[in-house]
Amino acid sequence: MDYLKSVVPSSLFSERGSNLVVINPGSANIRIGLASQNTPLEFPHCIARYSTQVPKINVQDQMLSTQVTPAQYMEREKAYDTIATALGIPFLGEEVAKNSFPRKMGRIDGNNPQNSRKEAAFDWTDVYGKDSNSSPAVESSENRATKKEPMDPDQHEDENDEELSPSKHQYREFIFGEEALKISPKEPYTLRRPICRGHLNISQHYPMQQAFEDVLAIWDFILTEKLHIPLTERNMYSALLVLPESFDSREIKELLSIVLRDLHFSSAVVHQEGLAAAFGNGFSTGCIVSMGAQVTSVICIEDGVALPTTQKTLPFGGEDISRCLLWTQRHHQTWPQIRTDLYTKPIDLLMLNRLKESYCEIKEGKVEAVAVVHSYEDGMPAGSHKTSLTALNVPPMGLFHPTLLVPEAYPPPPRVWFLDYEDMLEDTWHMEYQRRPEMSDGLYPSMNVGYPMWDNYPVFAAKPKKEEKLGLAEAITRSILSTGRLDLQRKLFSSIQLIGGVALTRGLVPAMEERVLLAIPSTEAIDRVEVLQSRGNPAFVPWKGGAILGILDFARDGWIRRDEWIQNGVRVGKGKKYKDSQFLQAQAMYYINS
Repeated sequence: MDYLKSVVPSSLFSERGSNLVVINPGSANIRIGLASQNTPLEFPHCIARYSTQVPKINVQDQMLSTQVTPAQYMEREKAYDTIATALGIPFLGEEVAKNSFPRKMGRIDGNNPQNSRKEAAFDWTDVYGKDSNSSPAVESSENRATKKEPMDPDQHEDENDEELSPSKHQYREFIFGEEALKISPKEPYTLRRPICRGHLNISQHYPMQQAFEDVLAIWDFILTEKLHIPLTERNMYSALLVLPESFDSREIKELLSIVLRDLHFSSAVVHQEGLAAAFGNGFSTGCIVSMGAQVTSVICIEDGVALPTTQKTLPFGGEDISRCLLWTQRHHQTWPQIRTDLYTKPIDLLMLNRLKESYCEIKEGKVEAVAVVHSYEDGMPAGSHKTSLTALNVPPMGLFHPTLLVPEAYPPPPRVWFLDYEDMLEDTWHMEYQRRPEMSDGLYPSMNVGYPMWDNYPVFAAKPKKEEKLGLAEAITRSILSTGRLDLQRKLFSSIQLIGGVALTRGLVPAMEERVLLAIPSTEAIDRVEVLQSRGNPAFVPWKGGAILGILDFARDGWIRRDEWIQNGVRVGKGKKYKDSQFLQAQAMYYINS
């Protein structure tokens, strides 16, 4: 304790964080870096693999249903009109009647210097290269199959001629991150996202082993090429995983195996994202609202301990707001007559995400802006179209009216995935796998929202019941009120913390305070709601909190060593056996009360 009183914080981070890698994976992005750094590297969590498959698949494991059903369409229009009433803007039908003729839109020169920097077009990725991005640790049988086979000596001249053709032998085997998202659909690559909607993206179209290989390939590439930590030196580093509450026990176990067995870290530990976020902001108590690209979650923290019964998971996020932005502009006839396809051209989603971040905000009255929209045709330079976007305050309001967002349906992982009887995160030796009669047939009823997303999952008795068809304000209110103590409820309602990229939406904080206050039942003796200001970039707060927890955990009693994990795993009754991730305590928190 004398050392802690005398040490300079910057020196403490420099000394103890230089060999600690903090990893915070998400559905769309992964934030990773050394704990001694001020901010992490944010990297799109995807990989594109060279493929010779015929017919060509641009994006593997696409949504089973990308079309809005008539019932969903009616609910979406109804939600729009409800939002229009709250914001004081015309109803959807009124707007369409006034805009019976399309607005004037013009194509402009994409190189015009008057265009702002944030509206610059993306460039297609150069898929050719002399060196492959592959490494021995991540090379799979599929990758080996795409390599050039040796030729006979008498074919030497033909080999030289063929090597002049980049389309045959000079494709990069792997392309990662934003580069992977900007590959032209005509190129022979398959894009894969190993994490989707807060879970490993395992389905009949995306095998479990392939998902693990893709996670390994992405993380190994970042560690080697971005953080400059080669495989041979990783035994000198430890890893701290900051994982979202949506992850299941088996998924956490598999990610630990990748970190310790395949990436060769000497030791590792797991912390909850909500808990890490609380300490990243310097608080030990609060209601943490994590708003990511595909999932929004709520969990309450009291004195450094996550309260499991308060967890709520909602199946929408920032990408759904971007898709809603496209729908509103097309409905108002303000979108140019271009082929914008979010499902086969990920580069279009990149463009929409940027438009959302630049122009969408929550405030009353009409919100319009003149923007440059880009069209990306296969292999052609981007075209620029200047247009006037309208109703820009409607899409982010989908957080409070989720039927406006219409989440797509994803195929569920196999049923046996969750039947893990050597579960390191559950007390399986005294736990019965039975269904709750009052719950639906899915493990995550809240992820259902009327769509076949997580149907037919087995239900674990230790899992808290999730809610269905909730807006974010209702989810926060129910989460806090479930604590059952008035003093704690008042404290939590005054300590709401927003994290994730969506938290940067302008006008979100006052809208959140107003709607949460309205969602509190009149019978409750609570009249104050406050959203606390984040101490840094909300997207990086959980990562920073993980770095703090790892640096201050001097004893490291709960860390797992690589040799232990490879030889024995974590056995039932063993000393180092974690509780469920929802009950996971912060091992570094002993110093708070000391």
